[in-house]
Amino acid sequence: MKEKKTGIFSKMNDTSLLLTITIVIFFLMYIGAIIFQGGGFAKPQTFFNILNANAALIITACGMSIVMISGGIDISVGGVVALVSMSCAVYLDNPANPDKPGSILGSILIALGIGIAFGLVQGFLVAYLDIQPFIVSLAGMFFARGMTTIVNTAPFNVANPEFVTLKDTRVNVPFLGSYNKKGVYVPAHIEIGVIVALLLVVLLFVVLRWTKLGRSFYAVGGNKQSALMMGINVQRTKFLSHLICSTLAGIGGYVYFLHVGSGSASHAMGMEMNAIASSIIGGTMLTGGVGNLIGTLFGVLSLSTIQNIVASAGLDEAWWTGITIAAMLCIFLIIQSVVMAQKKKEIKA
Repeated sequence: MKEKKTGIFSKMNDTSLLLTITIVIFFLMYIGAIIFQGGGFAKPQTFFNILNANAALIITACGMSIVMISGGIDISVGGVVALVSMSCAVYLDNPANPDKPGSILGSILIALGIGIAFGLVQGFLVAYLDIQPFIVSLAGMFFARGMTTIVNTAPFNVANPEFVTLKDTRVNVPFLGSYNKKGVYVPAHIEIGVIVALLLVVLLFVVLRWTKLGRSFYAVGGNKQSALMMGINVQRTKFLSHLICSTLAGIGGYVYFLHVGSGSASHAMGMEMNAIASSIIGGTMLTGGVGNLIGTLFGVLSLSTIQNIVASAGLDEAWWTGITIAAMLCIFLIIQSVVMAQKKKEIKA
């Protein structure tokens, strides 16, 4: 007997439903921050500052979402970001050889090379040797963190003139500026990394939504046996998901480097957990087969917004941020579970 779709939830697929939940909660949360926290959140530049500070996380979280949609996970992305930032910093402004600075193009190629190398190795181990992705990426995380220290132990700021110029470049957002206390109009602005992040979100959204490869990610994550029966190359799909994730971690590492302008072994600590949390908040299921990169974008924005709300409330201690993020994750998971359960009831009705 064919199931009838009688309710509002049952008329939407799982991915669209979870995306809608994420977007609605984000807007309610941000509007609440504007109402209860005062004028700071009402300024457009506050929102753009959230984007500026989290452009690298948006990119790495998109890679994480692709891996999770295909049924895996990758906890090495934070280590890759740190390794990229330190390697590029040493290349551009080597403290041991300051007379020979590197080029911007060379540093970009280094970032891409590191990301692709991690993707090739980890993707091969997971897809073709059938090793658990958590174990493989855990080893990758330790290796990346160790290599970061080997490249250079002491943190330092990059003084390469070309890089500093690129780092300080801002793109004005028309019609969204504000007047400062002196009555001077200050245009709202975003960093170059934000443009890179948003372009990648759009590109990857199109790939997942309208290409055979994107449909393969969902099929493999939803049911591997069914994907095999459909003629999908499961091993190749898993390999490509890890390759894409690590490559995005390399790109995210360079965007992170552009934002902080320095190399340090302590960079991007916990970024892998923030990427996973952003993906989950954005509606990506750990079980695979469900997710949307627009949701991941809003997941990052939600995570950062709640951190800003906690900070603006005067709770600057790190444990308050951790507690708040944990509570937020629980709330999102509960809401998702309740809505999904309601959807099943509507379908059976």
